[in-house]
This record gives sequence, C-alpha cells and structure tokens, in this order.
Amino acid sequence: MAGASGRAQAPRPASGAGSLRVGRLTKPHGLKGGIKLELFTDNPELRFVPGAEFYLQVPEDSPWFGRTITLRELRWFNDAPVGFFAELPDRTAAESIVRAILWIDEAAVAEGEEENAWYHHQLVGLDVVEGERKLGVVAEVQHFPAQDLLVVTTETGSVLVPFVEAIVPSVDIEAGVVRVTPPAGLFEERDAEIAGGPDAGQPAARDADPTAGRDA
Repeated sequence: MAGASGRAQAPRPASGAGSLRVGRLTKPHGLKGGIKLELFTDNPELRFVPGAEFYLQVPEDSPWFGRTITLRELRWFNDAPVGFFAELPDRTAAESIVRAILWIDEAAVAEGEEENAWYHHQLVGLDVVEGERKLGVVAEVQHFPAQDLLVVTTETGSVLVPFVEAIVPSVDIEAGVVRVTPPAGLFEERDAEIAGGPDAGQPAARDADPTAGRDA
C-alpha cells in the first residue's frame, strides 16, 4: 500500500453533512442471508451496486454499532428489493441486523474513495512494527488541525505517534500492521521514563508535537 498521508477518517455520523439515508433493512428473506429493503432513494441502480458500502444506524448496544456492510447483490422478488451483503452469510446474521438504517457517503460515491485514508475501526487494534520488531498496538486515533496522532499502547505505556508519511510510511489493513520509522527517542525515551525517571510508574503518555511534520 502507498505511504500514509497522515489522515484517518472518523466514523461518519449517520446524519452528518454529506451523508445520505438510502434505505432500511426490514426482515430476512430465505436462508442465505438475504434481507428485504425499504428504499429511501429513487435511484437504487446507482446506490445499491455490488461493492457499495453502507454505514449503519443502529442502537449503541447493537453488535453492528460502528460497523459497515458491503452489498454483494440486489435482487427483486415480486417487485420487492432484497439485498445480499458480504457480512450476512445466513438467516441468523440477517435477523441480528433488522431495522438498521443504511447511509452512504454521498461525496465518496460522487468523487471516489480518498486514497490513503482509513476509518478509526480499521486502524484500532493493528500491530505497530518497526522492521521485524513489534512496538505496540494502535489503541486510538486523535485528530488535530495539523495532523492525526496514533495512540500506541506499548508494554511501558502509551506513545503518541504523528500519523505522517515520514513516520508511518505504510498501513496494511489485510496484514493487520502499521509500519513505522519513528525518530530516535520516540519510543525509547518512554521506556527510559518508566525504567528510571522521577515519574516512574506514572501512567503518562509521551506527548508529540501536534504540528510536527506539517508543511510550512
């Protein structure tokens, strides 16, 4: 994958600017994960195409909260639309998601997905590695006007890593790794603080300058 551009996409609010509500999942259809749709769009042939990704509006206690689903196929049965999604392999899965409202990113549909941009849920949990050495795990993404920061949990605490190409040259979602080339001391100084500094044992993160790496 090409180098990181230093931008992570936060999960888009269901009713946020640029979002478009296009349908609702009503009830399962058959045994192979099909689910009937109530359409809120006059252009299903544009919105419901194979590979289309939908954001879900569901209660916070739903197992589907914060997730997306991807359409495999839209079929019509007696003039009623039925969707088949990659994440719904059977009727049980379809039953767990009924009443969810589907939203799309209208800008992404019109302009195409932005390269080298990832959503929070794609980054959290990835291993952070330097060469063959694992440094920690991404725990959070923080946004600042100049750039984003990755909060990396290590054995000795948290380190804030500027999410810029010079420090994070690549993200491989499929492999589950974020490859970094950190400046000298970014991780080592945190280890030293814990090992022998005056504040040893205190759960403090090492702050990185939010403006570091910003173009002049």
